[in-house]
Amino acid sequence: MFFKRRGTRRFNAEVRRVSLCYFALLCVLLFFPLPAFAAQAERTPLTLELLQERIKNPTLREGSLTIDLREMVIDLRPENSVFRDDFYQLLRKELQKTGAKPLGLDLSYSLIQGDFIGSDLGLRTPLYAQAIAPIFTTTEQEQLERLRLVCLQSLSIAFPDSKDCKLLLGTLSNTSSEIAVFRGALTFVETRFNGEVLFPHTFFLQSINSQGASFLKTTNWNEVRFGRSVKFDGATFVQPSNFQGSIFFEKANFKKAKFQELVDFQGSFFIESSNFNKAIFKQTSKFNNSLWQGEADFSGVSFANPVQFNKAKFNQVVSFTEAIFQKDIIFRETQFNQSVDFHDTSILNQADFSDALFVKGAFLNVSGLNFNSNQAKILGNPGEIGNKFFVPKLQGNQNILRNLAQNFRQQQQVGDANQLEYIKQRLRLIELSQFLVATNINHASISRLINLGFSPTQAQAIKEQRELKLFRNSNELLSLADIDLDTYQKVRDRLVAIDPLSIGGWLIHAINWLLLSVLLLLSGYGTNFWLVFGVGGVAIAYFGLLFWLIDRYRRLRPVAIIPTFYETISIFTSFSCLISLSLLAIFRNTEQPWLTLGCLFLIIVPVPLTLLSRLYQQGRYHDLMNISYFTEDGTLRQLRLLIGRLPVIPRNPTFRERYMPLLLDKRWNWLNYYDFSLNNLVRLGFNDIRLRDEHLPGIIAALAWYQWSLGLLYITLVLWTLSRTIPGLNLLIYLK
Repeated sequence: MFFKRRGTRRFNAEVRRVSLCYFALLCVLLFFPLPAFAAQAERTPLTLELLQERIKNPTLREGSLTIDLREMVIDLRPENSVFRDDFYQLLRKELQKTGAKPLGLDLSYSLIQGDFIGSDLGLRTPLYAQAIAPIFTTTEQEQLERLRLVCLQSLSIAFPDSKDCKLLLGTLSNTSSEIAVFRGALTFVETRFNGEVLFPHTFFLQSINSQGASFLKTTNWNEVRFGRSVKFDGATFVQPSNFQGSIFFEKANFKKAKFQELVDFQGSFFIESSNFNKAIFKQTSKFNNSLWQGEADFSGVSFANPVQFNKAKFNQVVSFTEAIFQKDIIFRETQFNQSVDFHDTSILNQADFSDALFVKGAFLNVSGLNFNSNQAKILGNPGEIGNKFFVPKLQGNQNILRNLAQNFRQQQQVGDANQLEYIKQRLRLIELSQFLVATNINHASISRLINLGFSPTQAQAIKEQRELKLFRNSNELLSLADIDLDTYQKVRDRLVAIDPLSIGGWLIHAINWLLLSVLLLLSGYGTNFWLVFGVGGVAIAYFGLLFWLIDRYRRLRPVAIIPTFYETISIFTSFSCLISLSLLAIFRNTEQPWLTLGCLFLIIVPVPLTLLSRLYQQGRYHDLMNISYFTEDGTLRQLRLLIGRLPVIPRNPTFRERYMPLLLDKRWNWLNYYDFSLNNLVRLGFNDIRLRDEHLPGIIAALAWYQWSLGLLYITLVLWTLSRTIPGLNLLIYLK
């Protein structure tokens, strides 16, 4: 009996517990209903009587009369064909009234069941200038004319052979086509379309607001003309969407829109700016042959499948900042007139820029790019795509530049990989320059900070902060309460945050800066052989002229020892030709040719000219004045690679028998001086020409040894450059 009573109490407790749960759930449903159920409960089924009432009594919204069909359930399914036909007929009659002010249509928060054939509600008309006068108001005619001119300009850019834009359509051949015109604004805020939405060949004179709308079936906006701004913010396209051949005359806003299936914008024109910020494309996206007159914002966009921009044209800045490309992104034959921003973008597969055209000044900003060359690829025309990358600073971008260079090395595009290395070293040079001349906020005195542009209070705040913890970068100044953004922007280019440098450390940075500057100016940091060739040509021609002058123009009194007129003309003509070819190579292969020439001038001009002026100032008084200072190996006459050759012959009498003085009376003798200069600089020549060891002024020997020393450095530079520019050798070095 005890156990029986105990079991009964336990059963009653369970019943009470279940009852309390059901009661709590009922309270939640009554007082805190879920949003979806609430929205469904608040919608009113649309009947013909209610529709007629709303048509007769339009509401005034934002200064325009609007047929209010908000929060309705509109059944346009085939089984409700009678209501569907009456629905289109009544709305069409009211929306197509001519002469009166246009009516808008508001379907916000409504549920549309069945297909919504929106083009049937528009006014069917040919869009000729002579045909629109009796239909549209004066204001609308002016708007149409303005849009026609804009369209004509856009088509003339995209299709130079087109001569008119009468129909505002993508094809100009069918002159009998008609277009459906919506005169009033359309509002679809949070509207749910369960069926297809069809607006093909439609012209919207007023704005469309579809923020948060849900399109559960396919949508057709083929060759639609949006005369005013378009808002699809947060809209969801569950099935394929077709915007092919459409023209957006004003701002197109697809911010946070979701495209779950194929979306087609092929051949579309965006006259003003377009915004796809944080939109989601889950399937293939097609923007082929599209024209973007204004700025295009794809920042934060997620592309889960391939996206195509083949033969598109961007006239303004296009931004893919923080976008994610999980599959291929294709820009084949795309034209970029301004910069393309890939800042903090993630490329996880392949980006194809084959045959893409970047006009002068356009570039790819890859600062912060998330790109792994072992998993993804960037394709482009060899020798071209590498010149289009840009990063503003080296800090934080070293791995990016290394991965991009590795990407092109794997594709054997050595020139593009070298260009990225050149960009990296130029940024390093800028960084070293800042270390040397910029104000170090971790070491500068308060007076120095004030002279830089900080107020005394700000300077004191910087001093107090660095006593606690040194600044790691200049951006940390903004964390101080006393530092405002305007002040920081004024001084950020003149300050740096590094550990305090000692005198020795500063000298090491200065030497590194000097060596790096020379390598960049004279060889593009080993990436440009033709630049190195031009530099060597200038040096060979210059020293060849100096050696000819020293050897052939010795004195005027008492007995003149000067060259013949023919030889003088020959040497200066050949010098001019060699210098011209070398300068052409320099100017065609460097961004800063004058700095390159200035650097070369400092290396080859001051010391030789000082020696030359001293030589003619003191005069020459020695034996063998009528014999050339230069001798040649008389046993062989052939092209030689003279790696171990020294500029002066040894004292052994046997060598004096082999090396014979140059013949000064020969008309071709002037070629020997270029040969000697070539021997000294690159260890290559037709004859082994050296200086004699007897009765040789020390200044002449010093000049020869100076060029010979420069030759060691030049050969090293040539071999290093060849190792970086020859594909096989380059891959052997860098892919180990």
